[in-house]
Amino acid sequence: MSNTSSTPLPQSNQAYAEAPSVSGRSRPARSHSLLAGVLLPLLAAVALGLAQPFLSSYLSDLVVKIMILAIFALSLHILVGGAGLVSLGHAAFFGIGAYAAVLAATPDSSNFAIMLGAAVAASALYALVVGALSLRTRGVYFIMVTLAFAQMAFFVFHDTNIGGGSDGIYLMVRPSLGALDMESAGTRYYVVLAALVLVYAFIGMLRHSRFGAALAGIRVNEQRMRAAGFATYWYKLAGFVIAGALAGVAGFLLAARDGVVNPELLAWHHSGEVLLMLILGGIGSLRGAVIGTVAFVVLKELLSTQAVVGNLADHWQLTLGLAIIALVALLPKGLMGLGEQWRQWRDRSRSKGVHHG
Repeated sequence: MSNTSSTPLPQSNQAYAEAPSVSGRSRPARSHSLLAGVLLPLLAAVALGLAQPFLSSYLSDLVVKIMILAIFALSLHILVGGAGLVSLGHAAFFGIGAYAAVLAATPDSSNFAIMLGAAVAASALYALVVGALSLRTRGVYFIMVTLAFAQMAFFVFHDTNIGGGSDGIYLMVRPSLGALDMESAGTRYYVVLAALVLVYAFIGMLRHSRFGAALAGIRVNEQRMRAAGFATYWYKLAGFVIAGALAGVAGFLLAARDGVVNPELLAWHHSGEVLLMLILGGIGSLRGAVIGTVAFVVLKELLSTQAVVGNLADHWQLTLGLAIIALVALLPKGLMGLGEQWRQWRDRSRSKGVHHG
């Protein structure tokens, strides 16, 4: 990265004071952080694992979809919540990972390790190219450049025969590795759950590492980080590549689940949707990324189901848009900010009561 091994992390710097790995915390705060950041996600993962035998095929498939999209959202969290980089082209890495996985398979067999490796490598390589160029811009220009690269990748798959054109390509045999065969719905469920747990744990450790602290510092004050001797461009590029590679993992899992990929996976609206998931959950929170994904997918599923909303299901895009606008307006810090908003409301109510008394 840079010669930062000899550069101390100044505790007085606000950029580092907000970074998880370098901020000073009291023992109760650390205990609460351990409970919220480790034990609750672990309990949720155990509950999901125990619930699988009791879920219908529809619910099981829906949970798998949510978990895959949660991995996708977590990968974008590295950029948005970690380094403060808002990308509208993240779906490109998701779709490229899916395509690379299917193209690495043969009509007769699909090796799990080879497909996963191809997905991660292809997504990371494209992320390296996109990041190397787009990270030289800032603000709205960065957003537009990432969007342009995503659209370029979309039309490469849409208008050429690389991936079957607009029809996409089918995965004839789902991936397997020894006794692990993703043709089984139960196996797919547990493989995706394991992937979600590993990705969540990896990003959690990354946030609390020196690298994660550097990204947090860049998010707060990049100019100050450069003055402290950090090569911020290379840190951002590394984060960009890691985020792209993890999006490729999600793409591989989606290809294994659906058995088919098409250019729509790279469409710009998927980049917008995953960004909305982060906003709904609360930007900057790992749990928020997962909770926002659950909220978005469940809301979309309910509003497009005629048995729930009647004829409005034919206009689910409209009702979903209105619902998201309302949620963002009412919850500016996302679903993870509900507790804080409740405490503020309670404190105001108490202060008013004391004043009137």
